[in-house]
Amino acid sequence: MFPSPSFVPPSRPPLPVRPPRHHLPAAPPRHALGLGIALLVLALLAGLLLRLGRRPFFQGLDDRWAASVNDSAAAGSPSGDGGSGFITVLDRLGGPLGMVLPLLVIGCLCVYGRWRSGLFVFTVTVVANLVVLLPLKQLVDRPRPPHPLVLVNDGSYPSGQVFGAVTLVVAVAVVVFPPRARRWWWAFGASYVLAMMGSRTWLHAQWLSDTVAGALFGVGTCLVLWRAFAPLLETESERMASNSLWL
Repeated sequence: MFPSPSFVPPSRPPLPVRPPRHHLPAAPPRHALGLGIALLVLALLAGLLLRLGRRPFFQGLDDRWAASVNDSAAAGSPSGDGGSGFITVLDRLGGPLGMVLPLLVIGCLCVYGRWRSGLFVFTVTVVANLVVLLPLKQLVDRPRPPHPLVLVNDGSYPSGQVFGAVTLVVAVAVVVFPPRARRWWWAFGASYVLAMMGSRTWLHAQWLSDTVAGALFGVGTCLVLWRAFAPLLETESERMASNSLWL
């Protein structure tokens, strides 16, 4: 027998449509966790060499770099008040004043209902500084270069100013900028970090290896926390795509 013309086969219920992923916050890169841990271990091993050995193998490079900085300073470079003023600004940004910037970013994110991104920025820029960086400084307890030009505390390794610059640049890239603008931000952020590294050695506040370690710790910490916060940031991305952040 054939079905009657009026017979209509039962239709399947429509599959739930997942809202398209928004471009913010950015998803972590592949192998972010492994790469982040590798960078942290590398910088930690260098710190242990400083703690256990009187003169690590990279101290010679630190000495040569410090000598070249001294020669440049004797030659009058950077010249004029502009260069000195720029270095002073970087020194202020690397100190307690620099904490104002991430707090402003966190406040703006929370105002727009993006508390998940705000929590990520707070963890990367503030909590990591207290939990990761400061204990490591106390553990290594490396002496500063002689005759620093600014007021410094104990513990030269790793550079807290460079660590803060890196974590701020990465955190802002993840939660603020869309993909096209993010490329320009990476270029600006890399220039900012390099300038911060140069200023710390120019002021005789830290050795070159201290600034490199600060960058390694900053990138490693950001990658690990970025991967850890990925599910929470993914949820925020989906809510942004469906305009339901406040739900």
